[in-house]
Amino acid sequence: LFNLREGLDPLKEDTLPDRLLKEPIPDGPSKGMISRLPEMLPAYYKYRGWDEKGIPTAEKLEELGLK
Repeated sequence: LFNLREGLDPLKEDTLPDRLLKEPIPDGPSKGMISRLPEMLPAYYKYRGWDEKGIPTAEKLEELGLK
């Protein structure tokens, strides 16, 4: 909530460095994998009670006593 108050946009800020989003992991158990963060964020937002833009819903704020 602090970040929202300060004007940060979750859709721009909820990310990882380009290298992790585009380059496959070179070795180890996850070799060849690329982060799927962009496709996983909508499910994460929904789980947290946030809208599709990463902002807490009115219902979530009320649940937290912040309405």
